[in-house]
This record gives sequence, structure tokens and C-alpha cells, in this order.
Amino acid sequence: MHVNRDEILPVALYQNEEPAIVSPAYMTFEVIDENELFPEFLMMEFQRPEFDRRAWTYCDSSVRGGLEWERFCEIQIPIPDIDEQRKFVALYNGLLSNQKTYENSLADLQLICDTYIENLIKTEKPNLLGNYIEQADERNRDLQISYLQGVSTAKVLIETKANTNGVDFSTYKVVRTGEFVYVADTSRRGDKIALAMNSAEPCIVSGIYTVFRVKKPSELLPEFLYLWFARPEFDRYARFHSWGSARETFDWADMCNVKLSIPSIKIQEAIVTIYHTLETRKRINVQLKNTIKPLCPVLMRGVVESMKFEKQLA
Repeated sequence: MHVNRDEILPVALYQNEEPAIVSPAYMTFEVIDENELFPEFLMMEFQRPEFDRRAWTYCDSSVRGGLEWERFCEIQIPIPDIDEQRKFVALYNGLLSNQKTYENSLADLQLICDTYIENLIKTEKPNLLGNYIEQADERNRDLQISYLQGVSTAKVLIETKANTNGVDFSTYKVVRTGEFVYVADTSRRGDKIALAMNSAEPCIVSGIYTVFRVKKPSELLPEFLYLWFARPEFDRYARFHSWGSARETFDWADMCNVKLSIPSIKIQEAIVTIYHTLETRKRINVQLKNTIKPLCPVLMRGVVESMKFEKQLA
């Protein structure tokens, strides 16, 4: 079935050693002779947008847009010499392997951050968060800030989804750089609390949100506090300590009653540095993925052009 798939043929190469099962509605097949057609090379062909467009034209005119096995076998593809196939596959797999190695290093850095914070809980005396934070209730009276944001359970600020036509932004709260904002209502949020730290330019948020800041950054780094909030354990804590009936809330008093272990400022700085390195590498990893993904069609286009050239010479 090919409809409702954005004109992309859903096909995959299974490379795990252990057998797997799929729906009987799926078509499974294998290469007859791997000395003539390398399976991974065939998968590279399947990833070309040109192949998707060609497969779309081979579908029947039924409601589901079916692509039967017989018609699938009629599709023509470029098949160079087997050594050439293996060369292109090795090149592409080498790029993927380098990206995977880089991605695995992210897990090590994440483990360092998580393990250290967990160790703090066991070894350091807990402190009341209320001694280190205070509410910030700055309103956008002069309408100097128009950058409107919402708060996500992923612990980031996001573009608001609310209809803002005719809204008076003078009552909205200002969130300065380094300040926090959270939604007290924890109902219907997948057992997570919507909370974020603003690490960018000042923005405004709904007046129903709670905005707060660290009193003395020389004692508690906002970035270190954010790492504490970003832990799944804090989501569970906030949900467990929420109160109410139809709507359960984690209000300001509950936030102030949170207990956390606060090491020396130098240790906080070290952990935050590791975290910043991790976030930077995550962005680089996404860029690597986005760079490698279109390389497969580019390599296959080179195969096609090379075969056309050789055919002209012959």
C-alpha cells in the first residue's frame, strides 16, 4: 500500500543477526545472488528520491495505491560491478560508523552528569530550595518585549500555541536571561512538569505562569539548578507532591520545599561545563546526521552518471 506515505516507498534492510517477525501484510524478499547485487547497495538505491518517484508511478489505480510484487520486480535500477557496489557501501557505512561513534560518546557524558548528581544526593546534606530562589513578577507594562514563549514538559521554552489576536501583552510576565518559569498545573501532562530556564534573550510568558530566579548565583548556579530540574526524578517528585481535585498543582510553596544537594560553586561549574559540552555535541551530532542523510542519494547519483558515461564510451 502506497497511499498516505508522502510518495515514499516504505522499505528496510534487516541487518540484525536474530530473526524478527513482521505483519503478514508486508512483503519480504531477499537478493538471489549477492555476488551480483549487494543487499546494502540495493538499500542505498531504495533511499534515493528518484526511486521513490519511480515506484509511485508503478502503483496501481486502486484506492490503496498498491504496488504488487510483479510490478515491483519490473522496476529497473542501475547495477554496477560488484566491487564498485562494495566500494560505495563501504564509503557510506564508514560515514555512518563515524557518526555512531560520536553519538556513543554523548551517552558517556550524559552518564557522568547523571551519576555525579545521583552521588550528591547520597553524600551531600540536602538544602531547602526556598532559601536560594525568589519569585520574579516583572510585568511587560511598557510593551518593550514582544518575544512570546510557552513552556514545554521537555524543559525548554517553545513557540506559543495560543491564539494571541487582540491579547493585551502588558499583563504578561517577563522572563529575563537566567530566570526560570514553570506551570503549576501538573494535570494531563504525562506525569511531567512544564518548566524551563531562559538561556536566550528576555521573553514574555502568560501571567498564570510562575517566574523565579536564583537569589545568589555565587552560591547556586542557575544552570546547575536546571540540571536538577531536568532529571526524571524531579518530574516524579513534582507530580507526587501536586495537590488538588480536578486540577492538581505544584505551587510556589511546594517548589520552595524541594530539597537538593548543593556542592561547592567550583564543582557546580565543572558539572555545568560538562553539560554545556554535551549539549554542544548533541547539536553537532544532529548536524552530522542531517549531513550524512542526503549523501546516500548523492553517491547513487554518481553511480548512475558513471554508468551512463561508460555506456557512451562503449
